[in-house]
Amino acid sequence: MSYVLKRLGFYLLAFWASITLNFLLPRLMPGDPVSRMFAKGGAKLTEEQALQLQQLFGLDDRPMWQQYISYIKSMLTGDMGVSISRFPSPVSAVIGSQIGWTILLGAVALLIAVLLGNLLGIIAAWYRGGFIDSVFPPLLVFLGSFPYFWLAMAGLYVFGTGLGWFPLRHAFTAGIVADWASPAFLGDVAYHLVLPASTIVLVSLGGWALGMRNTMISTNSEDYIVMAEAKGLKRSRIMLRYAARNAMLPSVTSFGMSLGFIVGGSMLTEVVFAYPGVGYQLLSAVNALDYPLMQGIFFTITAAVLAANFLVDIVYVRLDPRVRTA
Repeated sequence: MSYVLKRLGFYLLAFWASITLNFLLPRLMPGDPVSRMFAKGGAKLTEEQALQLQQLFGLDDRPMWQQYISYIKSMLTGDMGVSISRFPSPVSAVIGSQIGWTILLGAVALLIAVLLGNLLGIIAAWYRGGFIDSVFPPLLVFLGSFPYFWLAMAGLYVFGTGLGWFPLRHAFTAGIVADWASPAFLGDVAYHLVLPASTIVLVSLGGWALGMRNTMISTNSEDYIVMAEAKGLKRSRIMLRYAARNAMLPSVTSFGMSLGFIVGGSMLTEVVFAYPGVGYQLLSAVNALDYPLMQGIFFTITAAVLAANFLVDIVYVRLDPRVRTA
């Protein structure tokens, strides 16, 4: 219990530091978002109107510490303010309408990469020096050296523009009604998901496979593996129930940390495919100097990462009791 409380205290401190940076960074950016918002539409504001809008967005001339206290209160009560670029929609409503698509894209890509990567790593280590071990790890590491957005643009050009196999943008075909109970709509969503999810999987697959392979090679030399082989157990049983099971702990940690990055890990992919997630929305917020929306998205990403890491710490205590005394 003391270990869990220590970790909770650490994550609360990290949370405070992150939301403080989240408050400071947008305010260090040059420019006036209120003037820019109305300049785009050609409208002119009086000084009184501009002051009222700045107070609404939390951008008034109060001392920084007063703005900071108001910001902390608002964040802790879930009031993220009003979006400037999507005025007058609340920030929470804007993020709520986008985050589902980001979670769908990130979760699907992560699950495929984890399952496929770990399976390849197990097989490559068990049949060390074979075809899978000789070909796939270096090939996947080579693909993983490419940035997400580069591979996304290449896939979009080849399979979207060139061959026409997959759609170029958005999460479903424009004009159809979003009905999650309809198999046709679900199929359309899955069809639009193939290309962006595949680029993320290809880039991350090598890391999962290589990590599991290296851990499995160390596990295969343990005494209990030799004992299991000497007892004449089936090789498939030794591989999956003895070696792979004990080699999974580092992958569990990495999986938990990756869960937190589901929200923010596919931003550039969303931008390339115009996928309607928080990454695409964040780009629009930065271009419009939409401080409340930027802060809301950063706050959501930070909270997701810290919460996921804390859950992993708790799970890790159950999986490996040695960490309780570490």
